Order: sequence, then C-alpha cells, then structure tokens
Amino acid sequence: YINGVLVENLNISSQIAISTMPFNIGANPNTTTHTEYGKIELKQVQIYDHAINEEEVSIVSEGKVANSEGLLRYIDFTNKSYENNEVIPEEKIESYFVWIPKYRYQLWDLGLYDSLTSIDESKVHEIPVIFGNYNTSDDVNGECTTPMTSGATGNCTVGDYMTHPAFLSIPSTGFWVGKFETGYAGATNKIEAEQNMRDASKIVVKPNAYSWRGIQVANAFYTSYDYQRSLDSHMMKNTEWGAVAYLQHSAFGSATSVRINNNSSFITGYAANNEPTCDSTGTNEECNRYCNDGSCNTSYPNSILASTTGNISGIYDMSGGAWEYVMGVMMDQSGNPMSGRNSIENSRFNGRFGTEEGSFSTGYDWPDSKYYDQYVYTTSSVNYQNRILGDATGEMGPFAMMSSNNSSGSFYNSSSWLKASLSFVTVGYPYYGRGGTYHDGFQVRILSTNPYSGTSVSSWSFRIVLTP
Repeated sequence: YINGVLVENLNISSQIAISTMPFNIGANPNTTTHTEYGKIELKQVQIYDHAINEEEVSIVSEGKVANSEGLLRYIDFTNKSYENNEVIPEEKIESYFVWIPKYRYQLWDLGLYDSLTSIDESKVHEIPVIFGNYNTSDDVNGECTTPMTSGATGNCTVGDYMTHPAFLSIPSTGFWVGKFETGYAGATNKIEAEQNMRDASKIVVKPNAYSWRGIQVANAFYTSYDYQRSLDSHMMKNTEWGAVAYLQHSAFGSATSVRINNNSSFITGYAANNEPTCDSTGTNEECNRYCNDGSCNTSYPNSILASTTGNISGIYDMSGGAWEYVMGVMMDQSGNPMSGRNSIENSRFNGRFGTEEGSFSTGYDWPDSKYYDQYVYTTSSVNYQNRILGDATGEMGPFAMMSSNNSSGSFYNSSSWLKASLSFVTVGYPYYGRGGTYHDGFQVRILSTNPYSGTSVSSWSFRIVLTP
C-alpha cells in the first residue's frame, strides 16, 4: 500500500547472506542512511496483533492509529519519538518462532553402522552449509540427489553436498521452529502442565513457561496440527530436528555443546550454570546439579549458553528440559506405522503393537505421510544404518558403549559427537525422543535420542514447526 492505495502484490525472494549491519525497528545506529529502502522513505511503523482491513489501512495512511486496542507498537521515524530498546510488551506475545532457511550441507559420514565399536571424536567438526532455494542433483559434480528414505544412500558419497531432507518432504524455502518447548498456557506449576489431550488453544511457546508434558504422540501431533493450519503447523519431525542440529554445528550456530536446561520444574529457557560431568543417578550429585530455585541455573534472557546460536536469537531447550517426542516412527513388517509398544503404552495412533499381538484401532488415523519420518522395521537399537541422511542419527557415528561416569556404574550407547546418547528405534520403542531431560547430565545433547513407546510420560514434551 502507498498512501492507503493497494498498488501491487509482490512475492520477493533472494539469496540469504550474513548481514553486515543489524536492523532493529526503531533504534538503528544511523537513521540518516537506513530510513530509505528502494527510494521509499520509511516514516512510521505500526505493528498490530491482526491483519488490518481496508478501512484501517486508510486511517493508517493518514498517519493515525487505526485501532489502539490491537496496536502492539508504534514508531515515528520522522519525529524520532521512539525509544531505544523499545519492545513489544511480553504479555502481547503468545509464541516465539525461529526461522530455519533451506540449506544443503556437505556429507562427512554416511552412517552405515550396525554395531557398537569405539567412538571417533575426530569426526566432530564445523559442518559446511550453503543456504539457498536449490535442490542438489546427482547430475552435478560434487552433489547428490537427496535420498529420502530410511537406510537409503542413493548416489551420495562423502564430500558431496546434499539438500537437507527437512526442506523436501514438506517442500519449502525454510520453516519456523518453536523457540522453546511447547508450554501449557495458564499452568502455574509443572503438574498443571501435564495434560494428555488435544487442545491447540492451550499452546504457548515462550520462555519461563511450564513445558507441556504427559501427552501421547497423537494428541501432541494433532494439537500442533490444529494450531495454525494456514501456516501448515505440525509437530516437529525427526529430520527437522536434524536440520536444526546440523545448523547449530555449522558456522551459523554456536558449533559447541548446547548447555543443558536443568530446571527441575520443566520451565523453558533455562541454562545450567555449569556443564554436567556425569550422568543422572536419581540423586542430585555435584557433577550433575539440577534445581528450580535459580541456585544452579540461569533463566532467559540471560541463558544464552542454552541457545543453538550462543546468543538470544537461537532456539532453546534442545538439550535438557524435557525429552521431546518427534514425528519419527518405525514401520511394522507390512510397512505401516506402529501404534506403540502394547495396548497400554502407545501413541493413540491406530496401528500394530510391538510387543504383543493385535492393533490399536479406536484412536487417531495417521496424517499425510509428509508429516512423519518413516523408519524400517528393526529389533536392534544399534541398527544405525537405517537412518535417514540428515536426521542426526547414523551420521553421528561410530558408536560405542560408554560409562555414565557416576556412582551407579551405568552405561549408555554413545555417539562420536560430544558423547551424546544415541539409540535407534526398535519394535518395542518405535518413536523417537530427542534432546534429553533436566537431570540426564552430560550424555544428553542436542544430538541425543531416546526411543520410546509414544505413550504419555511426565518428562516428555513436544515442539511445533510452521511451514508457510
């Protein structure tokens, strides 16, 4: 709109590059050079909590406020009436999301592992990525066409660039990821946030919220699905988690350990003050402290060590907090997604059980297959070769049995990357969980997995993705 008149509708795309100068609405470092874009002088900014209608556009074009109740922020560049560091009031914001642009990455390991041997920490490196709305092809030297299925390698070899599958199964130029684990609106303690139901009206994605837990996978999926249909909202897939994890380990992320959220009340956005040096034993050991009173952790916005970028712009709760179910499920021997472990522990999706005869048939039907990653049937938790390239499972090998370094003397399946715990889905536990919980200690990382049955668990949550 120019002076209230609709002139043209435009769809604009461009190559994504690192900005040499940040642009903040309002307090720009040099307003004499940054108030003009394409010879259009930027005089005022009005941000509303709704799409304004034609009448409101006409009012705004006269330099007036169209709807004071729906106005989130008003800035007048001409009169310099804005204040430095002015922000939209927190109570006006329901949810935060972070944009993950489409990219291709360079393969370093094809993940063809089927046993535990020994880890190779030299595998850890800064993952080369190239942004752009481009699909790699076998026909181009140094590239390969993305194999989209479990166990497939296609024509890919180490050193090739490959478009990440998260941008292909749901075709997009990128997607928005919940900045925090999904919270339960109105919860005043962690017990109130344990709700096994389908209700998109209770979604909140904010810091210092109680993570929504104790929910079966089907309820979590359809709650996410119902949230914003116009933006193709859905529960995060395993490959989408992998896309975030690889970007975190690139030049565009922190490329180091994401600090664990060790808040024992499952409050989002926290970071442990110290990196844990042992695994959980069920007691609050000094080597793996957790708390809910701030004595051993830091809350948002000062918890940047728990961000995927190492600053406030990244994604939080990817390590610790609650385990997060993702939409990655094992197929039964007929090639259909499984419901869960048995008639008691299941996702509430219809399908066969893993450890008892029979099927669940009174639950939810499965959505379009683009909303879940499918893994071939297996009975072993170390069949890493059944990975989907890009899902941050098999490529993190080789793998080994490692000590938890605690007083219980326990062991776990470790990847080569930061010694993150990593096991594959099996017939008994056909659903992927990612990221770990607050008390799991040094073995939980952004790369960690924990296959489970799909049932409701008090320490398991979920995350929302938008693909507009």
